[in-house]
Amino acid sequence: MNITQATAERFIELCAEKGITINKLATLSGVTQSTVSDIVNMKSKNIGIVTIKKLCDGLDITISDFFDTKVFRTLEQEMY
Repeated sequence: MNITQATAERFIELCAEKGITINKLATLSGVTQSTVSDIVNMKSKNIGIVTIKKLCDGLDITISDFFDTKVFRTLEQEMY
């Protein structure tokens, strides 16, 4: 799994836990629906940390909470 996949899956997982849709997350976070859709559909390869922070704010979690999962702790280094 790469960082793009892990990020997409984490946002999908958190939305399910909070009982909200991806579109609702966009509204709550002030991020455009197209941007959020591109993230969860893995069309965005370089998601900015500011965008991730806004989405975390919309989910009412810290950025530390977002990344504090086994998936992120065990990601391999990516070479481009």
